Amino acid sequence: MDTKSPLHARIALGLALFIPLFLAASALGTKYGAWDWQTGLLALTFGGGLLLIGLALLLAIVSLVLILRKPPRTGWPLALVALLIPLAFVGLGLSAASKGAANPIHDVATDTADPPQFSSATLEARVRAGANPLNDYSVPLGELDMWREAGIEDPLAAQSHAEVIAANYPDLEPLSFDAPRGEALEAVREAMAAAGLADIRKDEEAGRVEGVAETFWFGFKDDVVARIEDGEIDLRSVSRVGQSDLGANAERLRELRAAIAERL
Repeated sequence: MDTKSPLHARIALGLALFIPLFLAASALGTKYGAWDWQTGLLALTFGGGLLLIGLALLLAIVSLVLILRKPPRTGWPLALVALLIPLAFVGLGLSAASKGAANPIHDVATDTADPPQFSSATLEARVRAGANPLNDYSVPLGELDMWREAGIEDPLAAQSHAEVIAANYPDLEPLSFDAPRGEALEAVREAMAAAGLADIRKDEEAGRVEGVAETFWFGFKDDVVARIEDGEIDLRSVSRVGQSDLGANAERLRELRAAIAERL
């Protein structure tokens, strides 16, 4: 009896195993400047990645059906694994899409009436990087270019950044402190450093601390600023590219706020 797995099962498994390698290369190539983020995320990850996942799924299904049709059904574990791998990536994609829908913005702050402002150095860095514009928190999303071009519909189009933040991240609040201002500035700097932010700059005169967060895979950068004044610390985190941040900026502010509070 031939116990060797069929060629189609081995090909299906090989194609499935190529998926994570392809997606990792797409992400790391973006991070290290082999291509721009539109190519890495949109063309390679969403375009090529989805095509690859679809082909792998189809081949795995065909292979599994061919094997199970008649004895000895040799090779079905390979075909099953070949099916499960792309299905796992489909699950990850659906999870990301759900997070994107639940987190439609990429600019989050603890003070939505008067969000902390970035220094001229950070604003210039964002311009050089071709970053997203900083939007007025009071303007409905449907009136802002990025969301209008994306074709969002009511009720989201009628909501402003301030309203989205209040609805989606009600736990994000300013942090009160009674320590000396200099101590609070240093606590913020230490918390940013512990969180892995780079290019941390503390401006005691302005009562401001800034840093840059970078994602591991694609190297996407988010600008973070803390305003320390009148016994309160307000935080803001803004992605340089992309429409949705998948909730990353809000989660970063939660972690920073907790880390600062612990130090004070």
